[in-house]
Amino acid sequence: MLLALVVTGCGVSGTDPVAAGSPAVGGQALEGAEPLRVYFTTEQGTWPATRPAPDGAGPQEAVDALLGGPTSAERARGLTTAVPTGNGQVRARASAGTVDLDLPWPVAQLDRTAVSQLVCTAAAAPGVPGGRRSQDVLVRVHEPGAAGTPWDVVCDDTGTAAPKRPASAG
Repeated sequence: MLLALVVTGCGVSGTDPVAAGSPAVGGQALEGAEPLRVYFTTEQGTWPATRPAPDGAGPQEAVDALLGGPTSAERARGLTTAVPTGNGQVRARASAGTVDLDLPWPVAQLDRTAVSQLVCTAAAAPGVPGGRRSQDVLVRVHEPGAAGTPWDVVCDDTGTAAPKRPASAG
């Protein structure tokens, strides 16, 4: 009996749902259909920075943003770049599920992280026809003076350039 008095006397009563205002919402969306994801470096490896994409942006605009380096806000977050600057133009052209990336440097002269930055930025760019996830976009890397087959690479789930694996027979 004493327990029943204590429980009923504590002021807790059953309630129905109470209106508490609008539901919570996430962060603001960036303008445009798809943002630019530009891959920079941190002590832990490559890391994408998201920027608003200008209308009609594609792989060339994404690569140009990468070559421009991190913004002051991105630098304040610890983002840097391993991609060399001022030594020629990087060209990026999209076709169905593929980006051709023409480099002014031989791949062997680039830091491994710089290659990942270039490949992942190109693969994640808006405007690549085919509607593939960035990890499924084939990036063909063309080197200067290399007559022959380009390097076929993809950007894996960790933001690292990796050789394109042949389709399994099956």
